[in-house]
Amino acid sequence: MPKVDVAERVTEIAGQILLPLGMELVDLEYKREGRDMVLRLFIDKEGGVSLDDCSTVSRELSDLLDVEDLISGHYTLEVSSPGICRPLKKIEDYQRYAGKLVKVRTFELLEDEAGHKRKTFLGKLLGVEAGAVKIHLNEGPNASIPLEKVAKANLEFEF
Repeated sequence: MPKVDVAERVTEIAGQILLPLGMELVDLEYKREGRDMVLRLFIDKEGGVSLDDCSTVSRELSDLLDVEDLISGHYTLEVSSPGICRPLKKIEDYQRYAGKLVKVRTFELLEDEAGHKRKTFLGKLLGVEAGAVKIHLNEGPNASIPLEKVAKANLEFEF
């Protein structure tokens, strides 16, 4: 089965496990590391996830994956929290974390409101408006980054 099919199906199965537990799937990776394949899920819930939450999801998911026989060959299943530098993937993430410090990297050079070109934007997340991420940059100006130009976005640890 192609890699894309595995990731899509695992996302569906994980959703069935996570929703009743009040959790969400933040990100999923299915890739080769060394000689083995690794299936890595990052889960979250209001107030954060515990080690017990990760263990519960891992056991339930492992059982369902065994029944479905979805992944041929040896693989390692890892379930963890997204950590303090949580990735922002969905529009809802940008809305939920408005007011927080974020770092956004773009695929290409973009201008901030002061006309400076850059690929990395660091500042306070203002939210999403008209398909663009709005940030008040640490240096002062604001930036408006179209969602399709975002290569990677995550929360940053605030001291």
